[in-house]
Amino acid sequence: MNSSSVVAGGKNIYGASVGILMLETRFPRILGDMGNAGTWPFPVLYKVVRGASPERAVRRGAIGLAEPFIDAARELVADGADGITTNCGFLALMQDQLAQAVGVPVAASSLMQVPMVQALLPPDRRVGVLTIAKDSLTAEHLAASGVPLDTAIVGTDEGREFSRAILTDEPTLDLELARADMLDAGQRLVKEFPDTGAIVLECTNMVPFAADLRQMLGLPVYSIYSFVTWFQAGLLPRTFEPRLVDPRI
Repeated sequence: MNSSSVVAGGKNIYGASVGILMLETRFPRILGDMGNAGTWPFPVLYKVVRGASPERAVRRGAIGLAEPFIDAARELVADGADGITTNCGFLALMQDQLAQAVGVPVAASSLMQVPMVQALLPPDRRVGVLTIAKDSLTAEHLAASGVPLDTAIVGTDEGREFSRAILTDEPTLDLELARADMLDAGQRLVKEFPDTGAIVLECTNMVPFAADLRQMLGLPVYSIYSFVTWFQAGLLPRTFEPRLVDPRI
């Protein structure tokens, strides 16, 4: 037997390194949303955690959800996931529990990007956060993500559509009203905190509007999309075939 032709097994599914833990919802998941498989430039694995509603995860502190999330994460790892993430920024509360339980890297919340983004900014600029529910985003959530407690935070819950439709799990979503809510929140953020140098989107459903915010405000916008694409690049690094390059070209 030629040892160079032997490959190792051990997984059920190959080529999908990221496992995504999903809330149980019915609201539309448009392209760009974390729950739309077409969003990702690579294959992903999904697992819906039954009974995990947006209301329960966001407004009720995810009480009683740790065990079902851990069970679902273990199933994803058994299926072949090399790393785990979730589709709700408020699940930052489960970061340590999930990481301890599954034994693979865990990126529970987009908020975990805040310290990294802050390190990129000039000393007179800081990260601002847009969240789906400002009053529900507690010091505990921030601490679990390594986010300073004095971080500038604005919510979309003052709007008409985005927060309402997502948190009450409506079967329809008015995209233009949702976009307006996002842009209004972005404008409030930079008005209230003029030293904002970059934005991190807490909510995974905000990704489809990141480009609109970037265009309007002229600031870098980071989201669960930027976080998980970075995360995946470490779990399954791209391979490059060695090439000899003619230095004269």
